Amino acid sequence: MDTNVRWTYDEMKQVGTDYESADRVREYDERMCALRDVRAEVNAILDELGLKDGDVLVEFGAGTGEFAIEASRRCRRVYALDISRTMLDYAREKAARRGAGEISFVHSGFLGYTHDDSPPAAVVSQLALHHLPDFWKLIALSRIHELLAPGGRFFLHDLVYAVQPEKAAASIGRTIDRMRESAGEDAALDYERHVREEYSTYDWIMEEMLYRAGFHIERADYGDFFIVSYLCVKPAARAR
Repeated sequence: MDTNVRWTYDEMKQVGTDYESADRVREYDERMCALRDVRAEVNAILDELGLKDGDVLVEFGAGTGEFAIEASRRCRRVYALDISRTMLDYAREKAARRGAGEISFVHSGFLGYTHDDSPPAAVVSQLALHHLPDFWKLIALSRIHELLAPGGRFFLHDLVYAVQPEKAAASIGRTIDRMRESAGEDAALDYERHVREEYSTYDWIMEEMLYRAGFHIERADYGDFFIVSYLCVKPAARAR
């Protein structure tokens, strides 16, 4: 699909929480690192992806750079994409401080990215795909499938609604209360904003889009707060 036509969705606009403030980005990074063992989570994902020294990885929605930094120690090059220049600047400075490997920081999203290297062995997206409405999600997933090398893996981690519509209000209300108890008022407000303003979809829609894009889902984990992780593979081309 030509992403330069006038009716193409503007994925470069900020949706939901505004991370154009450097102070806001720093506060978010510090909060996430305090709440979670981010490095252990990243390395668990990298173990599943099975990267080798010569591999290339593309990350859509690189955020504060935690994943890209750890991934750069396992493969030849990481392409870390984000629509926020502030996030990219923060991640670039962090990578330099930590002596990261080869990372190319790219101001881009799912729809406009052009890859000029060998096909990546893996693509990762965490808490970014929900910035696109469903029509554009499938376009993005299809572009990721085309981008990957045959046999390549795609790890998707996002907020997906694994709930029936008639139970959504009660389930989301309980989830916001639990978020407030475990992570504080700011995190609860961010979650409310996400539900109100962003484009998370139902689990059955997400899974169907992954299949229609050409992926095989190897694993699906449904965690707390409607956070779902999918480990997918692009089937290797069949011999003719």
